Amino acid sequence: MAWIYLVLAGICEIGWPVGLKLGWTEAGARPIWIFFAIACMATSGVFLLLAQRVIPMGTAYAVWTGIGAVGTFAVGIVAFGDATTALRIASAGLIVAGVIGLKFA
Repeated sequence: MAWIYLVLAGICEIGWPVGLKLGWTEAGARPIWIFFAIACMATSGVFLLLAQRVIPMGTAYAVWTGIGAVGTFAVGIVAFGDATTALRIASAGLIVAGVIGLKFA
């Protein structure tokens, strides 16, 4: 169950940068998206707390941030048209490899 909590924490970790990205435009603040970002931060923290009761802190934190970083990277490409160079994709792949390694270590 702890690993499920950790994956959920990582997925919520993707939500807050998206909320912040959409929460401010040239026209000004968009409170709904800022609230969404704050809710994702809190939910992510709660799931991380639950996961760390079983999973070692260093492993949980690395996996949590890895899911958040790679997930946000993917959302940036798909939803916001971020660059997709070979080096960026390979670097994200290295993060995924590290997360998988920590899961099985």
